[in-house]
Amino acid sequence: MTARSFLRDDDLSPEELARVLDLAATLKADPYGPKPLAGPRTVATIYDKPTLRTQTSFAAGIAELGGHAMLVDGGLAGIGRRESVADVARVLGRQASIIVWRTYAQDRLEEMASYAGVPVVNALTDDFHPCQLLADLLTVREHKGTLAGLRVAFVGDGACNMGNSWLLAGALAGVHVVIGAPKGYAPEASMFDRANEIGAGTGGSASWVTDAAEAVTDADVVVTDTWVSMGREDEAQARLAVFSPYALTEELLAHAKPDAIVMHCLPAYRGKEIAASVIDGPRSVVWDEAENRRHAQKAILAFLAAESGLS
Repeated sequence: MTARSFLRDDDLSPEELARVLDLAATLKADPYGPKPLAGPRTVATIYDKPTLRTQTSFAAGIAELGGHAMLVDGGLAGIGRRESVADVARVLGRQASIIVWRTYAQDRLEEMASYAGVPVVNALTDDFHPCQLLADLLTVREHKGTLAGLRVAFVGDGACNMGNSWLLAGALAGVHVVIGAPKGYAPEASMFDRANEIGAGTGGSASWVTDAAEAVTDADVVVTDTWVSMGREDEAQARLAVFSPYALTEELLAHAKPDAIVMHCLPAYRGKEIAASVIDGPRSVVWDEAENRRHAQKAILAFLAAESGLS
């Protein structure tokens, strides 16, 4: 059986996304029950970028599924420098049942999946953050009861992995995603095209406006992220000037529906992209969101294991 990987959000069909979210809810309700990775099966986890939630949630989740999280030091391995991605993939595929990689370029992840012979999971790349979106959608569903038809506003720097993933995953779930970002900081046109192609079959949609208040108006969910992504720290001051009008403050949030929830994938910088009173306020669900990384990632691991004939 061919290994099934999860490299970007639209690697799942709308029906498969619903199945994974249902499974995540089941595993959250019974975290120590199902053990599809019993053996224990080894899951190789590689972290090239700074990490807290990704590493801890995968380690805990793999253990709860009955597996073993084998931490591979990306620096010591020298993937792509000391050894080619293809050769590393061939080696890890003989040692582990699944490979989880948090790295930079999307094409490196795709090369890993091409040669590993086992499922590969995108734990974050410069282009996509699909595991975060599984957790986000699970969180929204818990608080709103449904996904289809909701309006989600993503404000700030839309030209990032979270912007891309919200467009694709939102469309799969039948959500109306509105990016509120300045010119030059919206996702590429191809991302909107792909999201609206998906949305034509699910009822979802993807759009972009430059006015933050317009984006947030009547939103059921308001999402933001750091304005300075990893690797762009030298642009911090310039970005602060560009994005200040997009800060998620109490005033901006007032344009959303009265029962709107607030999300941030963390780490957050209070007083910059989000006000302390908002992220720490009653409408914030960021801590549920952070916890749900574990449950959602357990679900995608279990799904891929089953699809690839590992369980």
